[in-house]
Amino acid sequence: MAADECCERLLDLDPAVREQALNELLADAERGALVFPSERPVVNMHCHSFYSYNGYGHSPASLAWLAKSQGWHALGVVDFDVLDALDETYRVCDRLGMRVSSGLETRVYVAEFADREINSPGEPGIFYFVGMGFPAQEPPEVAAPVLQAMRDGAEVRNREMADRINAYLDPVAIDYDADVIPLTPSGNATERHMLVAYDAAARRVWTDRAALVAFWAEVLGVDQATMAGSLGEVPGVNDLIRSKLMKQGGVGYVAPGPATFPPLGTVAEAILACGALPLAAWLDGSSAGEAALDELLELNVAHGVAGVVVIPERNWNFGDVEVRRAKVRELDRLMATARAMHLPIVAGTEMNKAGQPVLDDFDAAPLAPYRRELVGGADWCCGHTLLARTCGLGYQSEWATQSLPERKARNVFYQEVGARVVPSQIGNQRLAKIDTAWEPGRVLEEIRSW
Repeated sequence: MAADECCERLLDLDPAVREQALNELLADAERGALVFPSERPVVNMHCHSFYSYNGYGHSPASLAWLAKSQGWHALGVVDFDVLDALDETYRVCDRLGMRVSSGLETRVYVAEFADREINSPGEPGIFYFVGMGFPAQEPPEVAAPVLQAMRDGAEVRNREMADRINAYLDPVAIDYDADVIPLTPSGNATERHMLVAYDAAARRVWTDRAALVAFWAEVLGVDQATMAGSLGEVPGVNDLIRSKLMKQGGVGYVAPGPATFPPLGTVAEAILACGALPLAAWLDGSSAGEAALDELLELNVAHGVAGVVVIPERNWNFGDVEVRRAKVRELDRLMATARAMHLPIVAGTEMNKAGQPVLDDFDAAPLAPYRRELVGGADWCCGHTLLARTCGLGYQSEWATQSLPERKARNVFYQEVGARVVPSQIGNQRLAKIDTAWEPGRVLEEIRSW
């Protein structure tokens, strides 16, 4: 079967279909019909998969194959509110020999910033937050209720939003169970799945395109030319519909607060209990909360945060020269502050809608000076992930905090592990034999000898 067809099957919602496609691709590679390119110093540590939403329909397996086939140095898979991608991500990357980490992204409430917008535009106190490097998909008993509440909370918010939007768009309506849930493999639907469902529902009612455009223009309060330009030929994620119905000021929107999202400390504790890395997320420095960067990061560090997640594309790629300069100044400020606090930067772009790049341009002038730090941040994250998965010696483990109490030295250790060791079934077995009585230097000696 042609490689392109196998790659398409990696997008299938059925895991058995994905597994068969991967087996066929790997068989082609083993007999030399497919040749992987040399590794390049590029990473994407913030890929969403179809377990939340990916604009290209990527599964964990197809993301891993994409990374390997393009020569990425490392891959990170992060889904909203769930760890559903974790097992597949690790299993496939082990088979491909791909540096990897996986985790989740969520939103939390930060009481200390209740009157300041942070990184969720227009929503004071609400903070996008990430956990990376979970060693296992199944959380320990102490953390399971928090993670389950995150999943359940997202579904409750979505269903309530659908009820409000259905009433407003009548006769256009969606059935959440029939129209939205089947769009994602494990029921973890997002606003973007709902947008696809609403677009499809409107097309069922208004089969004539002119009538469809007129309907949306009227209910959204925009002119028909604008609406016509935003509607694709097939149902999809429509940012205009999203902004008018689901975001601030829209009929489906409810302002979040302390009852909507769990506290920062609660989520950070759950991530730590899982043996993963709590990471603060950075938007672009334009908010009052991010302007108070030292205060924000110090608060996060007090809750066990070990690094910072950045989506570089949002921090430099603007056509307006003055806007670009302002964004880059904020990026430079973040990088300098994180460096001074010994907080590694974990960088990547989400691919949460079609048209977004699958990789950041590390050759772009604002990013090129930071390439080594961004690749190093990926190595740090992957090094933690490897040791946490194989022998329980992750970054926040008792072994690590006692052997390497200073963050700077601990960062250097895990970064070297991630740079030197590529996951594989044999390599992972070697790591599992590391004696937990060894000092970090002894561990590195062993790894360097391989």
